[in-house]
Amino acid sequence: MPLQTIEAQEAAAPYVVAKNTSSAANLSAAALRTLFRIADAWKLGSKELMQLLGNPPRSTFYKWKQGEKVALPHDVLERISYLFGIYSALQVLLPQAEAADAWLKKPNTAPLFGGRSALDRMRSGQVADLYVVRQYLDAQRGG
Repeated sequence: MPLQTIEAQEAAAPYVVAKNTSSAANLSAAALRTLFRIADAWKLGSKELMQLLGNPPRSTFYKWKQGEKVALPHDVLERISYLFGIYSALQVLLPQAEAADAWLKKPNTAPLFGGRSALDRMRSGQVADLYVVRQYLDAQRGG
């Protein structure tokens, strides 16, 4: 298949990967399992989690949730990586799991959040907002 045709297909369907390599699919499966556990700890609904993942099609999201093996697109893996970093930083900053998990939804007076919660900032759909929250927590940690 010519390269242009492959690129056109990927642009038309960014959440479908035509040929999955088993290592990419295994990495994606592990990332999704961990992500769904974190989402449970944070008490996130499907709508919130979909927003954090960049609003994939609903059917795609539920396939991921059911454990269908796929190689995730790079942008989704990037978002998941930021979410893992946020989770990890919260565990360090707030050693009590309940406090760490609740922080995400509490109003925050830091200028970055303007009285809104970190989750509100993160749900904008922009990967940059995940990065900013991660950077904020890393700075609070001294990292």
